[in-house]
Amino acid sequence: MRKTIALLALAVCTCWASPIARAADGEDPDAEFIYKTIGETELKVHVFYPNGKKPADRRPGIVFFFGGGWNGGSPSQFYPQCRYLASRGMVAISAEYRVKSRHDTPPSECVKDGKSAVRWVRSHADQLAIDPDRLAAGGGSAGGHVAAATGTLSGFNDPTDDQSVSARPNALVLFNPVYDNGPEGYGHNRVQEYWREFSPMHNIDGKTPPTIVFLGTKDSLIPVSTAQNYKKLMEKAGGRCDLHLYEDQPHGFFNRREGRTKYYSETVIEADKFLNSLGYLQGPPTMSVATD
Repeated sequence: MRKTIALLALAVCTCWASPIARAADGEDPDAEFIYKTIGETELKVHVFYPNGKKPADRRPGIVFFFGGGWNGGSPSQFYPQCRYLASRGMVAISAEYRVKSRHDTPPSECVKDGKSAVRWVRSHADQLAIDPDRLAAGGGSAGGHVAAATGTLSGFNDPTDDQSVSARPNALVLFNPVYDNGPEGYGHNRVQEYWREFSPMHNIDGKTPPTIVFLGTKDSLIPVSTAQNYKKLMEKAGGRCDLHLYEDQPHGFFNRREGRTKYYSETVIEADKFLNSLGYLQGPPTMSVATD
């Protein structure tokens, strides 16, 4: 009887963590895995592997979270960054999480899912050929908040998670992140009941991972002063925060669009250099700055 139960449990776990096949050409993910199921909702991580990946590898990894104001968005936003970083030797991942438009969820559930995704990746490091001690998180706008939250907040953990596995990444790569949710910050009216526990800027400590931030000086949602204050608080806590400002650029300037790749390429190159400085990548960036 025990043997039968054990075999059934193994079958369930194997099914839960098995990849959903995807085309490997262009910027499509090489694989997808279901990392969390809530009711009828299945949340997936979209995985991009380096060429020549071997099962015994322990590659650095990164998990990206898309932007969309906690209301919408798509993991495909970070497919270009994932494919590039995979070409540089990382296992790069773009994660789904619940949002208001599709799941009628508040921002707190976005953070819970973000933490679940980081925990899942870390606990499946062997399967993904990832070094669990070289795992970064990144994201843009509200996805930048989710990433920053995994690196700063102690709460907002899904009770079904194995909380013995750390949800704190080892580095953060943030694109115009909404990391101040205080009374003067982004989205305060939606999180005011729990903003002090929810705002990454108000939960920085000595354990906050080294961070790089990209922000346009004409961002209508994230003031430059907010990013500068975040950097000061990080450094006061003994941490590292590299801030890159882009003159006259609006919110979302970093996204790659047809006919507009200059700032996408510039930010990716700087992210490459940052990850290189942490020992995640080797050699110079293989991308050139676009001129359009």
